[in-house]
Amino acid sequence: MKILFPGAVVSALLLTAFFTAGSAHAEPDEDLLGKLQNYPLGTSATWYNNPNRVGAWSALDRVPGIRTRAVAKSPDAKPLPHATQVPEIAYRYRNMSHTLAQYMGRQRVTGILVLKNGEIVAEHYRYGRTEDARFLSFSMAKSVTSLLVGVAVANGQITSLDDAAEKYVKALVGSPYGATTLRQLLRMSSGLTFTERYDGNDDIARLSRASAGVPSAGTPVDVLRSITDRHSGAGEKFVYASAETDVLGRVLTAATGKNMAELTTEWLWKPMGAEHDAFWRVSSDGQEQSFGAFNASLRDWGRLGLLLANDGRVDGRVDGRMDGKAGGTQVVPRDYLLDATDPARQPAVFKPRKATPYFGYGYQFWLMPLKERTFAMQGIHGQTLYVQPSTGVVMGLTSVWESASGKQNAQPYEERDALWRGVLRSLGGSTVE
Repeated sequence: MKILFPGAVVSALLLTAFFTAGSAHAEPDEDLLGKLQNYPLGTSATWYNNPNRVGAWSALDRVPGIRTRAVAKSPDAKPLPHATQVPEIAYRYRNMSHTLAQYMGRQRVTGILVLKNGEIVAEHYRYGRTEDARFLSFSMAKSVTSLLVGVAVANGQITSLDDAAEKYVKALVGSPYGATTLRQLLRMSSGLTFTERYDGNDDIARLSRASAGVPSAGTPVDVLRSITDRHSGAGEKFVYASAETDVLGRVLTAATGKNMAELTTEWLWKPMGAEHDAFWRVSSDGQEQSFGAFNASLRDWGRLGLLLANDGRVDGRVDGRMDGKAGGTQVVPRDYLLDATDPARQPAVFKPRKATPYFGYGYQFWLMPLKERTFAMQGIHGQTLYVQPSTGVVMGLTSVWESASGKQNAQPYEERDALWRGVLRSLGGSTVE
């Protein structure tokens, strides 16, 4: 059932006028981010720097020296019609009311997409980006990896989530990560000490350098095998560690005999009706960087959000063919997806406000402390996909924020979460805790 928003047309026209007049409005830090150089890409050594972030983070496959592997789009893209009745999106932050246009005018956001019941309510791009850009997800890729694990289990290629990783990845036999179960890896609860401070001197920097092929860093597997210290027992608590998703990616390729780009094409991108090709960044040893390097258009991130909102089901067609089973096909196993995203299904230590002061953690998904099941895929520097299944609300956000995480600068992350709550309120969603 569609929700009508009387009187919203004028507000929508005003908002559209603001965004289409973008040339008259300076975008946040646009000169620092490379506007005068037409948002350059940089190189494999400089793509992360501020002047290259807009260009490189929306076209990483064009950066010289970076290796990628393509994920093919569907021959029959799932339509994303524009809503005929468009509400005004407003939110409260620091005791003041704000509009979506004001948010975009303050934050270093490259794109935003808001969907309600499969229809586009808002779609805007900044810094010269368009709907064809393939935005770098950073750690949103972890959730994509989790979905592939769920399909592999359903297919019998992975026998059980309680298998140790070394059953599949022989290069990890005899190592602490090799002895960790897939379920523990999915919940980032190996108990192993893997530092992730984003200061260039931590374990994630070591893994990233090894993945990029820096000779002094060794191989990614060398880094994984070097992690031996423990902060707790396996399965006891959540501690964020990208290495755990890297192990899961290696399990997938070993268990299936296919690379992750092939799996993503066959198991997600084509069945969900992706409009654009996507791609994975590939490590020096040929393994896709499952922990942080999937790249896709914002509309296709939105389609993935709709798949999640529909508990893993795509209605009506698969690769252009009608599927008569309950009006669609189950792309990701529903029970696995609920295990991954439902706070009620998590052990106590992984629930919201227990795993972290705010979020819970499922199978590579962040769980919000709301009565209605609400969850997110998140990546550093502001990449986010929010989903509230029961109300059909999805919001995707791509950004080039200065700070990698809220620990470095909480403000953009706090305002982003305030915007999401405002989107929920504006579109008939629920923010009740």
